[in-house]
Amino acid sequence: MQISALKKYAAAAVLSVLCAFLPSGSAPAAGPPRVVDVRPAADLTAAFGTYADRDRSPRHWTGGDSTYSVPAPDGELWLFSDTFLGTVRPDGSRFPTVDDGGTTPFLHNSFVLWTAHGPRTVTGRDQAGQPAPPVPGPDRASWYWARAGVPDGQGLSVVYARYTRTGSGPLDIAWRGNVLARFRTGAYDRPASVTPLPSSARTAWGAWLERQGGYTYVYGTERTPDGRSRLRLARVTGRDLRRPWQYWTARGVWSGREADAARLAGPGGALFTSDEVSVVRHGSWYALVTQRADVPFSAETQIAWSRSPGGPFTQPRTVYTAPEAGPAGTYRNRNVISYNPHEHPELEHDRHDIVLSYNVNSLAPADVIRRADIYRPRFLRLTVSAR
Repeated sequence: MQISALKKYAAAAVLSVLCAFLPSGSAPAAGPPRVVDVRPAADLTAAFGTYADRDRSPRHWTGGDSTYSVPAPDGELWLFSDTFLGTVRPDGSRFPTVDDGGTTPFLHNSFVLWTAHGPRTVTGRDQAGQPAPPVPGPDRASWYWARAGVPDGQGLSVVYARYTRTGSGPLDIAWRGNVLARFRTGAYDRPASVTPLPSSARTAWGAWLERQGGYTYVYGTERTPDGRSRLRLARVTGRDLRRPWQYWTARGVWSGREADAARLAGPGGALFTSDEVSVVRHGSWYALVTQRADVPFSAETQIAWSRSPGGPFTQPRTVYTAPEAGPAGTYRNRNVISYNPHEHPELEHDRHDIVLSYNVNSLAPADVIRRADIYRPRFLRLTVSAR
């Protein structure tokens, strides 16, 4: 009787935690959705490629990574981290970067605003009038990489992570903190304000932002020594990320202390993800989009499912393998990699439609100078079953 009672109590406790996340009126589902079709979204991939190659202005976007997107009142705002500007030469190469004695500007963050009239690159300006990141680093040794953004009622709010270099290699970098940059509509060249965000728990917050049920859920990633990431969850009431944060804990309750933020779980307890992810609601399920994390530089995009924003998530399953990556890929280059897939829900037709992007790059920096088309986002369109 004691064991039976304990099992009933444990089941009731799990159910109460799950119900704390679920919207009213939700009914249990038999199982998570299934991906029944995956195909390249050639129109989106080609649109960025055409813009990069054919615009001849010397300060426009020719490639970038991260590739978050936010619907804005004046169009679709695309958020990029490391960015090449300039022009692409007829042979498909870039001029060397300014730091290497060439004419190609290289920035650590930028925007592309896509309106009914087409795309437009948005950057800041330095004191000499040259292109600069919209959110410049706090000092010469640090810079900001874009995380996710959301409309905030006054314009847009974008989370940025501050990084610094720790060595001479392309991966010798370290995270140092998080900030929130708020932009007024139409004025994306510089933020109206930059506010420090919680940064005491070694978590790069803003890997994804999801609005549900009167809250903005904030996902963060914590890098492990082997290069994988663990996922954490916070939330704020409403849209203003400057309001007090609450953190999802291992006890299944919310806490006001960042140190209490728990690592989200998978089916075996541990859940590993890429550094940037997406967690978007589809019907009564949440789709976690991630790069496969147990294989270094994996070309596989995976999806896991949960009935709540905070998990537990199902086992991530591979839905696509990037054809560009690795020695057998389209570039026949072992240094070419793909990474950090994201969902773009504002581009989707219904809850059965998923639009994803992923980034392509090379571990040999000279490759993306010689072949400008390597360093651009690719897009996919998935169809999922009804659940």
